[in-house]
Amino acid sequence: MKRSLAAGLLSAALLVGALPAPASAAPADTGPTLSVAKNKLAAALRCHGGEPGRTPVLLVPGTTLNPELNFDWNWTQAFLLEKRTFCSIELPEQAMADIQVAAEYVVFAIRTMRARTGGRISVIGHSQGGMIGRWVLKFWPDTRRMVDDLIGLAPSNHGTQAANLLCNPDCAPAIWQQREGSEFNRVLDDGPETVAGISYTVLYTSTDGVIVPPENSRLTTGQGDIANIRLSDACPGHVADHISIGTYDAVSHALAIDALDHPGPARVDRFDRAACTEPTQPGVNRQFLAVHYTRMMAAVGGTLVGTPHVAAEPELAPYAR
Repeated sequence: MKRSLAAGLLSAALLVGALPAPASAAPADTGPTLSVAKNKLAAALRCHGGEPGRTPVLLVPGTTLNPELNFDWNWTQAFLLEKRTFCSIELPEQAMADIQVAAEYVVFAIRTMRARTGGRISVIGHSQGGMIGRWVLKFWPDTRRMVDDLIGLAPSNHGTQAANLLCNPDCAPAIWQQREGSEFNRVLDDGPETVAGISYTVLYTSTDGVIVPPENSRLTTGQGDIANIRLSDACPGHVADHISIGTYDAVSHALAIDALDHPGPARVDRFDRAACTEPTQPGVNRQFLAVHYTRMMAAVGGTLVGTPHVAAEPELAPYAR
């Protein structure tokens, strides 16, 4: 559900208070100037306060989804029960527009949360939402000291062959960019995949179906503290797909919480194994699971069909060339 501009502005204002006006000459390490108007960025951010003492979390949705569809019936409910401070960011056009533009929304969200809390935050993203943080950290260096954990739920870190099939002959901008071998991915993967001082938890499943092959989610290079965890290695015999891993899967939730609540990334030898036998993660009302899932999948299909297609991948922004 789209929120009004006023509601979004109020959410951001409650989190940060009065933000200072941008300086006329930004420090060199802040990265490219944001091209999206501040009122649009603020309108896309929704925040909830919680008890102090826990690292605040930013939730970033996947392609074809918004925070309501992706998180409101699962992660949002779990964090409200835990009284954890968290925000969610709505990416343009259900995360189907140019990812380079969508990344500016994530930059704004990270900076805004840091300005309010004064400490580092953690980012949890599903699919594209689990990958986009890498683009942010690569090109906006000031965000590196603001992020503690980057947790990807079936992230499209190295694209997917499924997108190559969808873009025949055309597709939405974000799907072009998530093709295996796209120019976007070539730039993203040029150099180290991770940054020193940040913990990276990649949760993936062999039965993904969208990230093809599933191992494209994995991160292996750079100085970040990395954990690539296949869910069936954490819980033998566990089966999850691309949608469930980011919405109601109990094992991915438990591993993500393990990363949030401990130094470093998630650890299989430490997480709550009770999740291996749970049908859903905390916060999910099982009575209405089918209703939420059906509604979400209908929105995914409608977005895939209804979003205008383009004939080629978006041109790389000047800063990325």
